[in-house]
Amino acid sequence: MLIGGFFILVVGFLIRINQDSSGSNISIKHNPKLVVGIVVDQMRYQYLTKYWDHYSDNGFKKLIGKGFNAKSNHYGYAQTSTGPGHTTVATGTYPRFHGIIGNSWFDKKSKKSIYCVDDDNYNTVGSSTIRGKKSPVNLLTSTLSDENRIATNFKGKTIGVAIKDRGSILSSGHTANAAYWFDSEEGSFITSTFYVDELPSWAKEFNDSRAVDQYLKTWDTYYDISTYTESGPDNNNYESNFRGEESPVFPHNFKIKNSKTGDPYYLELTSTPYGNSLVTDFSIKAIEGENLGKDNHTDFLLIDFSSTDYVGHQFGANSKEVQDTFIRLDLEIERLLDYFDKNIGKDEYTLFLTADHGVKNAPGFLKDNKIPTNYFYNNQWEKHIESTLKNLFGRTDIIVGSSNQQFFLNHELIDKLGLDLNKVKSSIIKKLQSFPGIEDVYSSEQILNISDDHYIRLIRNGFNTKLSGDLMYTMMPNWTYYRKGSTHGTRFNHDTHVPLILYGNGIKKGSISRRTDVIDIAPTIAAVLGINSPSSSTGKVIYEAIDD
Repeated sequence: MLIGGFFILVVGFLIRINQDSSGSNISIKHNPKLVVGIVVDQMRYQYLTKYWDHYSDNGFKKLIGKGFNAKSNHYGYAQTSTGPGHTTVATGTYPRFHGIIGNSWFDKKSKKSIYCVDDDNYNTVGSSTIRGKKSPVNLLTSTLSDENRIATNFKGKTIGVAIKDRGSILSSGHTANAAYWFDSEEGSFITSTFYVDELPSWAKEFNDSRAVDQYLKTWDTYYDISTYTESGPDNNNYESNFRGEESPVFPHNFKIKNSKTGDPYYLELTSTPYGNSLVTDFSIKAIEGENLGKDNHTDFLLIDFSSTDYVGHQFGANSKEVQDTFIRLDLEIERLLDYFDKNIGKDEYTLFLTADHGVKNAPGFLKDNKIPTNYFYNNQWEKHIESTLKNLFGRTDIIVGSSNQQFFLNHELIDKLGLDLNKVKSSIIKKLQSFPGIEDVYSSEQILNISDDHYIRLIRNGFNTKLSGDLMYTMMPNWTYYRKGSTHGTRFNHDTHVPLILYGNGIKKGSISRRTDVIDIAPTIAAVLGINSPSSSTGKVIYEAIDD
């Protein structure tokens, strides 16, 4: 164990030394001035290959051609959603350890649902809304950027930028100089008093310039729509309309202003590729305003492109809209790489790109193409649960809450009634397993104790003993709650298989096809920097990617 740990330290030592066979020509490789972490919300690995012919030479193709591509990179847990995904990238470990078990979850103490980054102890900075009352309060471990802050004695900075609050906050960790996200009510980037008491001048200037308003415009395809042969028909039954539209087709002339107040609808903007352009704009301003990458103390810039998720949920994985969004995202990647090369230096930054989860196909699309699928009727499921509890116990309050396909039992009531907890669980499980679309129902004991089943291991990796429920159910493959658009959140490959591209200083050119895990990102970058991995990191260094 000591030998392995020493080897990891040597591989990523702060000063990396190469020596030829004669012992001469020693060259010293310096650490990057900037680490850029890009998380694309709801990006399947397949989107790299599916739209390849439409990408420019200097975006995704440049990253893959000159960087390192892990072709079979997966999430190693079942609850694939935004909050857990970003946190897993940042911490190098699973929800069972880092504590972000969902975007929201039922809290056992308060007996109510809590949002992963809500924190009433802090206030909004940058707008008059309450959307900045946030912090990483529920994050239980350190992140990669936290460890870099400690390693540089807090001289290296950390800045996070996203449309979604949770994407920025959970990526940036506890010690970030600031995490910024978009307030779609006022059309401004905001933060929280957890980080700063007022916006820095560069952020104020960006908001005051109303640069956001340039994106309140018609969305048409970047290339002629007839060339988008990799996706389905533009007009189909699997998609949802924008506000003010009669049908979900290009060009999207969505309603951009409230007819009564005249205020812009910035929320619609986030469901277009222009939301990603806005994130790029603000990220570049952050680099300039914070002087990131300008000294020998490694800084972190953590970017989340959230709009891909909104587009995917609204239009579905096989839509023209998703294809156009990724074609345009490729151009945002090109814009960032060009900026980094010119302003940071071609060998002065290290970059990784991944996703927080994948996505399943719209059920209507699958059904029309003879692939087994169906709709999970939540209202009928709730009635089935109620009738089950009444038949078994004569009351429904045996279950006190539910979230993320988990049920939380009323332990106090069960004890008061003199019931055996394990028998209560087994009787409920037996009844619930008969409902259409349910693949299986597990008790917390089964999840924690069965070790030889791959899918149960995925569930266990997302299961925190203090936070998660007493029972958890899984749905049949391709079953979903929604009739329109696409969704995610399962243990199946369409949700777990995501890109991992490493690029820049300290990274070899190449690729691997063996399976890697998203938890491997943090320890690999830590090895490049020669710093500690996050406190609960369970990932492994991808040695094939490191240029030592």
